[in-house]
Amino acid sequence: MITRVVHAIGGTFILGSLLLGIYINSNWFWLTGLVGVNMWIHALTNWCLMEKIIKKTGIKNN
Repeated sequence: MITRVVHAIGGTFILGSLLLGIYINSNWFWLTGLVGVNMWIHALTNWCLMEKIIKKTGIKNN
C-alpha cells in the first residue's frame, strides 16, 4: 500500500509541476527534476524520504 501511495504522490508532483511549468513559470520544472532525483536515490539505495513521511502518518504496508 505504501508503494502505491508513494507512486501516486510522485506522479501528482510530476504532473502538477509540469503544468505549472508550462502555464505559470518555467522554474517549476526544478520540482520535476527534484522528484526525478529522489526516484533515482530510491532505486539505487532503497531509501525514500516520502516513504518515511507516509509511515509516520500511520499507513500500513500490506
